[in-house]
Amino acid sequence: MTSPVATPPPGSGAAKPPQPDSTPPLPPRRAMLTPAPAAWNPVAVQAKLRRRHMVNSIMVGLVALSAVIATLPLLFILGHLIAEGGGSVRWHFFTNMPKPVGEAGGGMANAIVGTLILVALGSAFGLPVGIGAGLYLAEHRGARLANVVRFLSDVLNGLPSIVMGIFAWQFLVRPVGHFSALAGGIALGAMMIPMVARTTEEIVLTVPVSLREAALALGYARWRTSLTIVLRTASAGIVTGALVSIARIAGETAPLLFTAFGNQFWSTSLAQPIAALPLQIYTYAISPYDDWHAQAWAGALVLILLVLVISLFARIATRGRFAGATD
Repeated sequence: MTSPVATPPPGSGAAKPPQPDSTPPLPPRRAMLTPAPAAWNPVAVQAKLRRRHMVNSIMVGLVALSAVIATLPLLFILGHLIAEGGGSVRWHFFTNMPKPVGEAGGGMANAIVGTLILVALGSAFGLPVGIGAGLYLAEHRGARLANVVRFLSDVLNGLPSIVMGIFAWQFLVRPVGHFSALAGGIALGAMMIPMVARTTEEIVLTVPVSLREAALALGYARWRTSLTIVLRTASAGIVTGALVSIARIAGETAPLLFTAFGNQFWSTSLAQPIAALPLQIYTYAISPYDDWHAQAWAGALVLILLVLVISLFARIATRGRFAGATD
């Protein structure tokens, strides 16, 4: 017979035996959050990979198609100009003067030279101002003056060219009483300034801040750092922006109608009206003569080729300079 367990009297100080915990233990947190692994299914995995490859191929194809479509307008325009005006582009087209009405042949030597003069004048006026303004906008980004200049540059970028031509006529042609190549060059340069300024600002902002800090730590003044370090580092992008602006003004007609006006004779004087390819193309295109229409197509082809040659020379020069710097 089993003897009963003796119970300690109350207040005796003996410890009570631990009571068992009836609450079930919680599973680990990782076990609650991680789903149970699915069974390995090679067929489903292969189907998923094929679907991903198909979607990737479709997206790459769409991007490539977009790139091709972006170049189609230029290819169509260039092909049409070659088909319509290629037959009129001969050596005499570059060396002869325009023929009188009713006489076949002739060329646009005066218009080609006039276009080069006007583009050079516009670049000499617009590029230094635009690059300087863009450098200021980038180096003093939070200044009040920089914000005002940035806003006005954006407004000028969207200004119609004919409005610029009217203002140039009011302030450059009317006071002196006659049209001139100088007025045309200033009008084209004024159109370049906002585009070059905004492009320069965006390119300069990509220059690492560490280059500025290193130059300043070596004792360079801030203006010297901006001109010799920042501007030189961003020169490739600035050249590209300058080429875009030159390509834009090279084909402008409206500002030249109010400033340079055009000239059927040979003239290189900056104080006199001067011929230009856009003006000559416009005059020949609205004429009723078939020979002049062919000359207009040839002039448009030469204008595009002129912009292409300038771009290629600038790209080659920039690439050679940076290749020598890296060596």
